[in-house]
Amino acid sequence: MFSKVFQRFMDKSPVPVMVQALLERVLCPEKLNSIFERTAVEQYTRTLLFSTVFDLMNLVIFKTFPSVNAAYKEESDEVGVSITSLYNKLNGISTETSAALVRETAIEKAEIIAALDGARAALLPGYRVKMLDGNCIEATEHRLEVLRETKAGALPGKSLVVYDPMLEMAIDVFPCEDGHAQERALLGQVLTTVEASDVWIMDRNFCVRAFLLGIADKSGYFVCREHKGLTWEASGSEKKAGKCDTGTVYEQSITMLDDLGEKRTYRRIRLKLKRETRDGEQEIVILTNLTKTSANAQCIAELYRKRWNIETMFQELEAHLHSEVNTLGYPKAALFSFCVALVAYNVLAVVKAALRVQHGEKTIKDEISGYYLAGNIARTYDGMMIALPDEEWGVFKNMSLTQFVDVFLKLTEKINLLKFRKSRRGIKKPPVKRNKYPNQPHVSTAKLLRGEKPNE
Repeated sequence: MFSKVFQRFMDKSPVPVMVQALLERVLCPEKLNSIFERTAVEQYTRTLLFSTVFDLMNLVIFKTFPSVNAAYKEESDEVGVSITSLYNKLNGISTETSAALVRETAIEKAEIIAALDGARAALLPGYRVKMLDGNCIEATEHRLEVLRETKAGALPGKSLVVYDPMLEMAIDVFPCEDGHAQERALLGQVLTTVEASDVWIMDRNFCVRAFLLGIADKSGYFVCREHKGLTWEASGSEKKAGKCDTGTVYEQSITMLDDLGEKRTYRRIRLKLKRETRDGEQEIVILTNLTKTSANAQCIAELYRKRWNIETMFQELEAHLHSEVNTLGYPKAALFSFCVALVAYNVLAVVKAALRVQHGEKTIKDEISGYYLAGNIARTYDGMMIALPDEEWGVFKNMSLTQFVDVFLKLTEKINLLKFRKSRRGIKKPPVKRNKYPNQPHVSTAKLLRGEKPNE
């Protein structure tokens, strides 16, 4: 099935092979171009295919090349158009296309994880937990003419991202070109995706009455931190509900009025913390419409505490992948770049799922570094694609799901986990008071190492 050279890469560099196998199966040109044709608002395909633009951006996201221009120079023969035409295409990719790219490819990756039986343990059995949070793309360089006369940071857009902690994947995204827009303005779009038995875990920025009621109306559930601006009435006294790892839990029944003036009864969980948060807060208040039989007060507090999973995803996107290409000033291009990064993150999530099957959830969660996984891909990918022609990769696209999963697991067995272990740091030490040497802007490190004074 595989040539000798291909087999050697499978034996020596299984992670890059797994990534490319997933790209061939889930993100092949036919599927990518189909997404574009169905969702593009103004653009159309003349010479430059959407799949070609995606492939170039993917090389930048995985840090194979430092910029779009560098990737283009290397792949210009394959691209077949000028760099200007490439940027024109990037700058016009609609947010609908970028969102569909994440949403539709996540569905197929989820099917692979299910076939692998590699999902993490459910946070709340019987329900699908979804975490919602916003991401504002960092300020870009002032390359556009409209930005050259301002010192202010240029924000090319923001988005709401939906994260599935069982899959460790971003399963949906709602991009917005206006970097100053309120995240709450996007909640109507999110509401259309709510399904029965969803449990949405959210910060207080999303504690909007209409949104919470809308989730409940669609037979969904929310675990949301309370915003002080939300109005409610107590329908019972607050009672102590027990203790958890982070503090003491109290529970109270409350009511909110819907648009028809009818009362809706929900639960208000107050967690009095043992230690205050980094913002100096001594308690966290959570609202939910989950019943007590589904989740007691301590369980609700623990569910909300797991919200850090989506914040960790954003941190890993920034640290492990080139998720925000700040040379892309046009909003559509910047948002497309971010969505390609989400797709890349999801590819690594499938690799981690296969590793969980082989080595257990705890080992992969506690020991394996996404940074080293991404670095291994960046170092190997370009040479691997030169050595292995495109036609050799087509086998992954034509496999049945069972065959693909079987090959994927065999590749996982070849991975040396020691190469990807997290680097543990010791207890953070307090900063050392630094000496100042008057009229001495520089010091000699060699003299200090020898114990001499810097001015001797």
